[in-house]
Amino acid sequence: MGEFVLQYPNKIKKEYTKITSYGNRGMDLESIIEEANTYYKDNDIAYIYKKPTPIGVVNVCFKNGSKRITDAYYKTPSTLDFNGLYKGQYIEFDAKKTTNKTALPYANIHPHQLLHIRNINKHGGIVFLIISINNEYYLLNSNELLTFIDNETRKSIPYQYIKDKGYKIEYNYIKGLDYIHIIDKLIGGKNEKDKN
Repeated sequence: MGEFVLQYPNKIKKEYTKITSYGNRGMDLESIIEEANTYYKDNDIAYIYKKPTPIGVVNVCFKNGSKRITDAYYKTPSTLDFNGLYKGQYIEFDAKKTTNKTALPYANIHPHQLLHIRNINKHGGIVFLIISINNEYYLLNSNELLTFIDNETRKSIPYQYIKDKGYKIEYNYIKGLDYIHIIDKLIGGKNEKDKN
């Protein structure tokens, strides 16, 4: 926990206390992706949204004028976390976080998600994973993901493969996890990674 002060125009000062929570690190990844999506939407760059997981409500508690779901179930397995449009292209992707320092275990990618990635890829959509590993962020497109899975017997995708074949994404305090410029490369059909 740390304190910091932001100075706004007209000499307005606001003090904030930063609270670090390690409870749900995957949600932290989704949060910084959502920061980028909000920036893209607010600036008319792209329209990409987190997909809600469809649930069936079994029981609701009515208390003090409010409703609270107390029992529910998932109607169908979720596919990927995010989808939307950018430059007329359909985009869909999932956020994956691992604390494993050497690889992303296949267990992090559910079989129905992998099938969904294959189908979106087959129909010409842009589909990828955003991976958080070793305090770094990478975009691994579907072609590189599927090539590895289809040709390797390992039960995980090595960090070095993610680093070599993926695109590193930098966090930006204004834009969040700014991944959109990488999609420009994917739309452009570049087969070789731009190392510059």
